[in-house]
Amino acid sequence: MAVTDDRGVQQDWVDAYDQPQRAPEKTIEALRQVIGTPPPDLAERAPVVTRPGRRLGLGTVEVECEDGTHRTVHDVLPEDFPLGYHRLRTSGGAPGRPSRRLIVSPGRCWLPDHQQWGWTVQLYAARSRSSWGIGDLADLRALREWTESVGGGFLLVNPLHAVAPTLPQEASPYLPSTRRFRNPVYLRVDEVPGWSPGVADDERRRLDAADLVDRDGVWALKRAALWSAFTAPGVADDAAFTSWRGEQGRSLEEFATWCTLADEHGPDWRDWPAGLRRPDGAEVAAFATAHADRVAFHAWLQWQLDVQLRSATGTTTVIQDLPIGVSGGGADAWAWQDVVAGGITVGAPPDLLNTTGQDWGSPPLVPWRLQAADYEPFIQSVRGTIAGAGGLRIDHVMGLFRLWWIPDGASATEGAYVRYPSEDLLDIVALESHRARAVVVGEDLGTVEPGVREALAERGMLSYKLLWFEDDEPDDWPVCALAAVTTHDLPTVAGLWTGSDAADQLASTTMSEEDVRNGRTDLLARLRRGSDLAESAPVDEAVDTAYRRLARAPSLLLSVALEDAVLEERRPNVPGTVERENWRIPLRVRVDDLPSSAEAARLAALMSDAVATRPA
Repeated sequence: MAVTDDRGVQQDWVDAYDQPQRAPEKTIEALRQVIGTPPPDLAERAPVVTRPGRRLGLGTVEVECEDGTHRTVHDVLPEDFPLGYHRLRTSGGAPGRPSRRLIVSPGRCWLPDHQQWGWTVQLYAARSRSSWGIGDLADLRALREWTESVGGGFLLVNPLHAVAPTLPQEASPYLPSTRRFRNPVYLRVDEVPGWSPGVADDERRRLDAADLVDRDGVWALKRAALWSAFTAPGVADDAAFTSWRGEQGRSLEEFATWCTLADEHGPDWRDWPAGLRRPDGAEVAAFATAHADRVAFHAWLQWQLDVQLRSATGTTTVIQDLPIGVSGGGADAWAWQDVVAGGITVGAPPDLLNTTGQDWGSPPLVPWRLQAADYEPFIQSVRGTIAGAGGLRIDHVMGLFRLWWIPDGASATEGAYVRYPSEDLLDIVALESHRARAVVVGEDLGTVEPGVREALAERGMLSYKLLWFEDDEPDDWPVCALAAVTTHDLPTVAGLWTGSDAADQLASTTMSEEDVRNGRTDLLARLRRGSDLAESAPVDEAVDTAYRRLARAPSLLLSVALEDAVLEERRPNVPGTVERENWRIPLRVRVDDLPSSAEAARLAALMSDAVATRPA
């Protein structure tokens, strides 16, 4: 077990190359000051996260269950105790003593009962001829229907979370404003109530023909059309919208208010007038009242997203991605500013993904403050991401155990690890998975400390296995895993095979030529292992070779990158640079044309045959 100080800061650690490392003293001191001293009574009021049949260690307690019933528990939680979020109070305690949250988890995530294969999709890149310059939820519906028709069982999509409603739009799906609400840029405007056909057709065609996804142009056009639809007679007063909005409660109103404030004062709440910087302030309430129509508009956008996402996913599992954090100036950081660490961003030390380390730009949650907030920021983020789709991929799942904190002004190599209450967080994920019947994948790539993968497996959380990284043959990979060839941060097969990806890295990052060339040589060796793939073979043969090997894995989920299916050379993202066109590269084949793509059909048949012929 790693040694940490009294605030969870870990000075000594072992890197991805199994070499011992020590964080700088100045980093340790900076992190300790930001974390601060937990209150002495935290252990007495922090949530109790447990499972049926376990001893609470609190003596006799009174529990108010979330359904409103009351139970007396004599130290050991009964085996039939309901799962969920309850409140408890020690029996005989002083009158008025505050209750504590009791979170009862099944301890294991929901799992499918048979192997499935599916596509990994960057939705913004999956444009059709009906798109407004960006892949949208109607395109996701078309992808889902096509996937079902060719024998696939799931889709894995990039994060769909909202960014600030202002210009310029944040391009990275991994730096959203919120992890609870979705990005209205993904709405198919043609399918919202009140929309008028024929709006800005020339601009739509221009955006659709662009070589890169122009988020700013798309959002400006869509927003104007969506506002026009919202203000059409009867739309804002729709009874179904009014009912849905009421069910969402404070969190939606807070988010819609933040969006309206961002429209008025800019996307970073830290730059707003002082009276607007706290969501519970009197000036914020007055602002929301004065701008009620705009607040309602942003709430309505979320309703439309909920409606369209559920239509897009149908009964097929769509695994949504949960980023490791959010923008420090965004809606979630505004709502939970007392839980967020100021002057800190998170990232990763140098590892196999990036030899210079990474700074992702998101502020972390302070562990003890997260506990004091009843884990609500984490619970809402997990629940909001799972909703309506049936699956969850947790980006950098190691962050549930420890996170690499980087003080402002320091490089990514000058950070240190801070530990989190992983047992509690994992059991909360299991509870949300159980309730939503959602499969959970933990992206465990990079520097992974001992015990992490064992903890994931114990809870039925799938690990990640990549052909580009694994030394073992796919035949020997675990069943409890999602198996893939590559990810959005790594080379496509075509980019690797042609050498264009290495050239892209050299042109857009500060990585040394030796590191890039050696990395390509290693991946080529992994691709060719056990095959007779000639150096002169065409790209489609290289793709087939990679996925024939992947198809041998017994893992529950087999993932096929849509970029590989259409022989795309450019990966969606090259970590460590903002100069490249990251997160803006459209697929070279339109969604409409995928059913007639010979390359995609070949991979679909390969994976379907592998799943169909595997012994039960």
